Amino acid sequence: MGKAIGFLSITLFLGLTFGVNNRAYADSDQLVGFEAEYKVYRFGRNLGKARLSLKADEDNLYRLDYYSKVSAFFLSDVRSETSFFSANNNQLHPKTYAYSRSGTGSNKSTKIQFDAEKSTVTVNQAQPIEWLGQLDNQLYRLDVQLKLASGKREFDYNIVNNRGELRHYELKVVGTEQLDLPFGMLEGIKVMILRKNSSRETIAWFSPQLNYQLVQLKQYKDGDEQGEIRLKYFKSENSQLEAKN
Repeated sequence: MGKAIGFLSITLFLGLTFGVNNRAYADSDQLVGFEAEYKVYRFGRNLGKARLSLKADEDNLYRLDYYSKVSAFFLSDVRSETSFFSANNNQLHPKTYAYSRSGTGSNKSTKIQFDAEKSTVTVNQAQPIEWLGQLDNQLYRLDVQLKLASGKREFDYNIVNNRGELRHYELKVVGTEQLDLPFGMLEGIKVMILRKNSSRETIAWFSPQLNYQLVQLKQYKDGDEQGEIRLKYFKSENSQLEAKN
């Protein structure tokens, strides 16, 4: 059962939601809203779906939403993440972050408040801690797209993850590949996500053809596949493309 439920954790990385039109962002300091859908697999078997969306909200904020639902035999996992943030000068500034998980095992939830005036981060009802510019569990992934578009090939992040813990990730471009996805054929920039003192290995592909959107991701633990996601559908303010199947 442990290995069967383990693959479900891959959906955590899927909070990674991109959709920046980089030219529009540079010229008008505006992010471009989008919707994306993915199929979730393990060992080639389709086990569920995930959805990502970005839209402008009130008070000059943006809302980043993620939802996934996967199942295997009698095991199930439903997760959601919501981030509110502002953006200026190619910098993302988190305001609030909420995470929830339900299904097989214990239900979990986290709420995080980022206070720029006090330079503090508050996780649930705990005592506030000093905020040193960390991004939330979703926004660092959005920033990856901006860095890829600017030509960078190595970068790192300090984040507050979905459990309210401080983490450091290093990312490195290792090549490009042609990908055969439910969406269709796309070129993907292959990126390794490195975690110190962790047995997990994550590989992600981002497509320059779709504003550097995440289009495929694979995750391994102790050398065993945990799962894979592949892009099925993508829509932005400037285009609408959909897989045939």
